Amino acid sequence: MDLDLLARQESKLVFDAFDENMAWKVGSALVEVARARNAPVVVNLRTPNRTLFHAALPGAVPANDEWARRKSNLVLREHQSSRRFGMALQTKNKTLADHGLDFADYADHGGSFPLRVKGAGVIGAITVSGLASAEDHAMIVEVLSAILKVSAE
Repeated sequence: MDLDLLARQESKLVFDAFDENMAWKVGSALVEVARARNAPVVVNLRTPNRTLFHAALPGAVPANDEWARRKSNLVLREHQSSRRFGMALQTKNKTLADHGLDFADYADHGGSFPLRVKGAGVIGAITVSGLASAEDHAMIVEVLSAILKVSAE
């Protein structure tokens, strides 16, 4: 996956509006996809100061909650997916520390995606944690594409 595709996904997967009801819809859809795949994940939707949705599926461990927190912190700070940010660092042979970020609070692995609203910008983060980095990211893109009826490729 290349950085241009990741940027296109972020530019296409944008909500017209977002509220608690939409958070429930997105979170529930992610849970249903994860259940169908027996994926041991945590699903989390949050703004900078509020959790809108959280679920831990069978097989998920407390560390998944911590990874979700750290990945979503990165999205809320950088306004781009944790996967894109991490891949951009890799292409430059850089690390989070080179960017002034503490690994205890930020993670640059895939699985957190900016919750973007037209006219408002990034208002939160949608996170899946428990699978491989690319799979966490892909699950979010798949669900958002279906809900927004947009191809993200």
